[in-house]
Amino acid sequence: MNPEELASLTLEHLRHIRARVDQTAADVDIIKHRLTSLQGQTASVHSDMAIIHLRIDKVDSRLDHIERRLELSDAPN
Repeated sequence: MNPEELASLTLEHLRHIRARVDQTAADVDIIKHRLTSLQGQTASVHSDMAIIHLRIDKVDSRLDHIERRLELSDAPN
């Protein structure tokens, strides 16, 4: 193989490698955007769960109060 053929083959391989690196970089960007979206959705779910737990705690407290008032519970007044 003469030097020009070797240089041409090397350049062809480098172009292929560059194209793959560019595609990989684009794929990573897409994955990062999707991960950011998932993190936002997860944070929203956690926030919703905290609100639900707060409401359940309030209902539980009110139920305890009602049970004590109606003397349905062994808990002290």
